[in-house]
Amino acid sequence: MRVHHLIAGVMHPPLVPRIICHVLLVEHPEGLVLVDAGVGRADLVDPRRLGPSRHLLRPERDPSTTAASAVEALGFSTDDVRHIVLTHLDIDHVGGAADFPGATLHTTADEWAAATVDTKLAEKARYSPVQWAHDPEVRTWEGEGDAWRHGLSGHEVLSGITLVPLAGHTRGHAAVAVETDHDLLVHAGDAVFDASCFGATHVRDGSRLDPVRLLRAFERTMAIQPSRLRGNHEALAALDREPGVRVVNAHDERLFPPRLMSTGLRSTA
Repeated sequence: MRVHHLIAGVMHPPLVPRIICHVLLVEHPEGLVLVDAGVGRADLVDPRRLGPSRHLLRPERDPSTTAASAVEALGFSTDDVRHIVLTHLDIDHVGGAADFPGATLHTTADEWAAATVDTKLAEKARYSPVQWAHDPEVRTWEGEGDAWRHGLSGHEVLSGITLVPLAGHTRGHAAVAVETDHDLLVHAGDAVFDASCFGATHVRDGSRLDPVRLLRAFERTMAIQPSRLRGNHEALAALDREPGVRVVNAHDERLFPPRLMSTGLRSTA
């Protein structure tokens, strides 16, 4: 399957470097599939849709930095997107779903419960039900799924696309693995903020990324289960070391060429 890397939001939390919302667009036999949806067009028009978290994330209000605009820049229609596989339901990952009203949403059952019917006090500020008020079809995936790799498990939600539970950032968080034309691409979502944690290299010169301590601190602050972060980082590093496997994450822009920031997308994988 052919995969496009899109930027679907740019944010400026206090103290940490600018962060992006990195999503994937998969050309799948069942139609286009998004892995995460970033921030939506309506969110930028009316930031109140983002809830209290908008004051922390401080997104840029440029409509070109949305998944919908990036999809259209590739020559597709938003109606061509038939599925959105979500790492979790934080506002900067699900907000863009409203721009694809015909798409089916896929998430873990634990994450859907946390966002809808069993939201704990510590979780209330991170979820905004207006993001799914367009009443999409939602498919939830219960439990850990089937054995996958390195002791991890997963649910094959569509042929070649696997939802891999990695709780920690949220209680129902998952990575999403996609079998591309060339390799296995694992979108870690927010299971890791600083890509140096899994051994990533800089896109421009292939040098090993330096740790960003403030980004790591921000990750720990935002995690519902911070004790699980190290194990998630180790699992992702083990995956990234495998031949034919590539791990990316949601927010570390050092994995993307700066010259493509203005277009909201990068070359295909």
